Amino acid sequence: MKHLSLLFTLLALLGMNAQAQNDVIQDATKNQVQLKLTDGSSKFYNTAEVQELTFDNGVITAGQDQYNNNVAGIAFAKAIKSQVNITEAKGWLESAYVKFDLYDNIQKYNVYVKGGQYNEYAQIDSELVRNYGTYGRADVVGLQAGTNYQLKVVPVNGDNTELTQFASETEVLEVKNYSREGFAFMNSYTPGAYKADGTLKDGAKVLYITKNTAKTVKTKVKTGSKDTDVKEITGFQAILDAYQKGYDTTPIAFRLIGLVEKDDLDGISSSEEGIQIKGKNKDSEMPFTIEGIGDDATVRGFGFLVRNSKGVELRNFAVMRCMDDGISLDTDNSNIWIHHTDQFYGKHGSGDHAKGDGAIDVKSDSKYVTVSYNRFWDTGKSNMFGMKSESGPNWISYDHNWFDHSDSRHPRVRTMSVHVWNNYFDNVAKYGVGATSGSSVFVENNYFLKTKKPILSSQQGTDATGSGTFSEENGGMIKAFGNYFDSTCKNFKYYTQKNAGATGYDAYETSTRDEQVPASEVTKVGGTPYNNFDTDASLMYTYNAVTAENVPALVTGYYGAGRMNHGDFTYTFPDNVGSDDTDSAYDSNLGSLLDNYQTSLLGIFGEESSSLDGGSGEQGGGGQGGGDEPVAIGTITCSFSQNGPVQSSVNFFTISGSYSNSKGTVTVDGTSYTWCLKIESATTINFKLNDKRNMTLYFGDTETASMKINGSKITGSGSIYNQVLEAGSYTLTKDKTVNLFYIKLEPVKESE
Repeated sequence: MKHLSLLFTLLALLGMNAQAQNDVIQDATKNQVQLKLTDGSSKFYNTAEVQELTFDNGVITAGQDQYNNNVAGIAFAKAIKSQVNITEAKGWLESAYVKFDLYDNIQKYNVYVKGGQYNEYAQIDSELVRNYGTYGRADVVGLQAGTNYQLKVVPVNGDNTELTQFASETEVLEVKNYSREGFAFMNSYTPGAYKADGTLKDGAKVLYITKNTAKTVKTKVKTGSKDTDVKEITGFQAILDAYQKGYDTTPIAFRLIGLVEKDDLDGISSSEEGIQIKGKNKDSEMPFTIEGIGDDATVRGFGFLVRNSKGVELRNFAVMRCMDDGISLDTDNSNIWIHHTDQFYGKHGSGDHAKGDGAIDVKSDSKYVTVSYNRFWDTGKSNMFGMKSESGPNWISYDHNWFDHSDSRHPRVRTMSVHVWNNYFDNVAKYGVGATSGSSVFVENNYFLKTKKPILSSQQGTDATGSGTFSEENGGMIKAFGNYFDSTCKNFKYYTQKNAGATGYDAYETSTRDEQVPASEVTKVGGTPYNNFDTDASLMYTYNAVTAENVPALVTGYYGAGRMNHGDFTYTFPDNVGSDDTDSAYDSNLGSLLDNYQTSLLGIFGEESSSLDGGSGEQGGGGQGGGDEPVAIGTITCSFSQNGPVQSSVNFFTISGSYSNSKGTVTVDGTSYTWCLKIESATTINFKLNDKRNMTLYFGDTETASMKINGSKITGSGSIYNQVLEAGSYTLTKDKTVNLFYIKLEPVKESE
């Protein structure tokens, strides 16, 4: 055998070309040599079977196989002998994650979750298991609150078998609920694709949006009044546009992974903002959640415009260098929830657009909105609530936001009724809350640190002592209670009704939260009263406000404002101008970091070249073709509860229909089940098998098993039906009215 040093030196000059017949699959349980070919493929040999590699006159010999002219390199891998090393695992808000070290000779990992709604370990979608080069990470979303969660990481061998002997489990993790407080939840409404308990709504789809799937993601949308008016739509924006026709109200969770830029999109329907979500008519049902996965989900070069929509949720992602506004609610929206986002500079312009335009704006008769737990990174004109044409009042909740060195509009309010509570004003350069145009604003238990002008009403109080801030607009009434102003807030005098001079006051300061502002108190300019919306029991929601002194720790804490773990972007603002509360200049260092930001994400495990390419990206509730459906491993089961399917594998079955617990009791493997899926005309069950399986359906004890499988009628002799299914896609629908209590899919042994 030639010296390996000579071999590696000459490999750069030679390739290999062979009639290879004795190579084996990649097997992490054995010591192997990998021959990397110039076409991107690899050949593997067990070192126990191939004792030497020889090089002689341009020919490389591996055992009995010879190669010539197409080898790019050689690598050696020792057999793995230890369990996966988990380096970090935590629960967060309706989610949990695990980080782990990588094996050199493992290309894929399966991850499972147990706890909460999952009695046994259930496999998570493959898109949630990602490669960051030096470590792996998996995030599980859509979890109920609970203290009993565990995640399990299993390496997968080259033949797609799990190496369970090397699997590792996390310690027990705690998951908490998002805070669902505020006007977005008026009349017990829950925006987005998730239920109030954090789990996906019945029949919801899950679509994964990456830099490479934003153009190719597919799903079927009902685009007409007939049952046959269903089309497969391709592309992120195109899918949203198809919903504008108003015939489909299926909930969708659009899950953003990594960095997605404007050029990655299939198109934009708003030339000003970017991605547009628009209903057919005002307040059209659009039950969408656009959510980031993990702590690095980011969009750059565009924002989001929402119009005529009811029920949109946006959460856990960053917006960098948006075209105009980061998120704009413009025209006849209702029940919108924007939370846990990071808002950065928009497009760099001149004058007052150096930092871009708005970050989150709520305008034009948008109502019942909650803007909460967002972090504003030195934004200029942060939040505009209301224009001049609202028929109002338009009720907005604004809580637990972190204004991190941002300048103004926190928020600036016209015409609307806004509850501003438990926000952290941290080095605000121009002003905090601004009320104009007859608005009513309740400013409660906020913490003001180094804030130039914390509370302003147009043309009165502090605003009237200077040149004016709001273009001579009429004033708005502010009620204030329980706020804290730190000692650095020295460059203003806080005028209340108790110390107001001829110019009027900034806010009507109350001694209790429930004290009303008298109707006799009106704005200095405009003469409008406070509408006391915050004491209207038929309108106000239940909420839990902490004292102002506790706000900074809460808002900057682990469950506080911004993305999970406060995101992957870090920056320390310079304190080089004294108190720093008057510096509103564009920060070129921050701007450069935003322009050059890249995630460390390499790709999704198990996909070629660790790229983010991945078919349509449809998962979970989609069930309409395209994408990589969850892989069936072990026995897959499904029972039912009042909240829908209870599956042993996350989103393996896509089910739509109604549920009941008054149809009797069925016992399966010693466990009794009282909830069932009613098999009716609208009921469908979709799933895809990657191998042969024995399917068992359990119906009511007194019923005869009966359904249609891919349109063909099946009937059992009793209440239980068995059939072996080959690999493929399946749809179960009604043959006659019966009640299905349990589904079991078991692997078929070779002997069968």
